[in-house]
Amino acid sequence: MRTHSAVREFVVPVGLAALAVVPALYLRVTGSSVGALGDMVLFGMAILAAGFLLSWGAEAAEKYIATGFVLAVVALITVLPEYAVDFYYAYRAGQDPASGYVAYAAANMTGANRLLIGLAWPLLVGLHWWRSRQRGIALQVENSVEIVFLALASAYAFVIILKNRIGLFDFVVLGALFCLYLWRTSKAENEEEEEDEEPGPGAVIAQLSPGKRWTVMAVMSVAAAGVILLAAEPFAESLVASGRRLGMDEFLLIQWLAPLASEAPAVTIAILFVLDGRARAGLTTMISDKINQWTLLVGMLPIAMSIGAGELTSLPLDARQHEEFFLTAAQSMFALALLLRMRLSLVGAVALAVLFVGQLMLAFFYQSNPEQEIFVLTAIAWLYLALAGMLLARDARRLPALLRAAWQTRERNHA
Repeated sequence: MRTHSAVREFVVPVGLAALAVVPALYLRVTGSSVGALGDMVLFGMAILAAGFLLSWGAEAAEKYIATGFVLAVVALITVLPEYAVDFYYAYRAGQDPASGYVAYAAANMTGANRLLIGLAWPLLVGLHWWRSRQRGIALQVENSVEIVFLALASAYAFVIILKNRIGLFDFVVLGALFCLYLWRTSKAENEEEEEDEEPGPGAVIAQLSPGKRWTVMAVMSVAAAGVILLAAEPFAESLVASGRRLGMDEFLLIQWLAPLASEAPAVTIAILFVLDGRARAGLTTMISDKINQWTLLVGMLPIAMSIGAGELTSLPLDARQHEEFFLTAAQSMFALALLLRMRLSLVGAVALAVLFVGQLMLAFFYQSNPEQEIFVLTAIAWLYLALAGMLLARDARRLPALLRAAWQTRERNHA
């Protein structure tokens, strides 16, 4: 009976994901089109399905690698669709700097980052409260690693804001920061988790013999990566064309719609963790997702732009992009301050959601008035920083212990 159940848990979701990519692959191979809106939907579905294939494969490795490290890797793998779309925009910006693709690259990156904190984090806390009636998700001392590295990445974001551009040196710094984060999480011992795990393809794959397990994971990952590479360009272009056809601000459409498709697999995995009674793992995955986007995703933009330009260059931030980046960094600081007590409370989650929804509504309301929109974004950013400053002042005494714990986790686990 268990065998038949396992087959269904694997075959049905993977089969549906495979079917979802067929229309997009047909359009890509034949060079056909069903219109801007149709292409956007079909190629978006393909990227979404490929993201799930990647996430199921990565999830299967959780029992065999240090928990913090595998959650960081899961966060990285499941967000690869976001990287593909943003890489394409930055690449096209390098080919034609006057085309507007520079703004699209910044839009996709800032939108993805703010969606994670403004919607995904509160969603996890809300689901956890609905499931357990606990008014927040408690973290453990081990999570000081994520908090410290998020703080480092967020602090460096203000260096980029002061320079008003993202350059190759930033790629080196941010890339090194992410590698250091992966190295640190890999040093932690695997944590004991209850054996009652969430059903699905990842759980089925984890039960296979080592040879079959890694073969299935490799096949799924390669297939998904191929789909993402094929779908990224037409999806990105169809978003631009759809914005023009609908009369919407293309910047806003790319900023919010593209990340919804590319971030969905990572958020879904985190939701499954929460529903399985592993809320801390779910929130840790989302924090790791934020760290890798705030480091690698930001850092790779000048690399993609340089490849497109055929020479070393950097990605400039115009007035609007400067304020978008500033707002994203300010939101990150506020979220970081909420975590200093090693939990994300229901009140904190509501504050994140309300501020995010408010800024989103105001952005769409003022989309026809760029100067007013920039003023509003700046005001919200300073509000985030003011709130963060108050929380940091309240919890400043916790910082020394937090910093020590970020580098002493392994020794404590051996004790």
